[in-house]
Amino acid sequence: MKAHSQSSTKPDYSEPRYMKASEFKAKCLKLMDEVAEHNGEIVITKNREPIARLLPYTKRPATLLGMYKGQIKVQGEIVDVEDLWDEMEAETDPDRVLNP
Repeated sequence: MKAHSQSSTKPDYSEPRYMKASEFKAKCLKLMDEVAEHNGEIVITKNREPIARLLPYTKRPATLLGMYKGQIKVQGEIVDVEDLWDEMEAETDPDRVLNP
């Protein structure tokens, strides 16, 4: 478990900070602001065992449709539509032969 050092420098937000529950209780409002501002994470411990995590709140999308819009780029066709159509027709017409 990683111990949080008491120093005057700003905390490193790239990895979770570990903190005793008693320390968290005394500083919780300030820590909530820090976590939200820096997108950090605090692991709260009791008797040196992790018991909770404080993470910034993120809104869940109302629907998954369009969730990655603008983040994923499709190059070319994902599925060869003609082959897919031929397969679907073959399933419904047993007398049809694929790729004669």
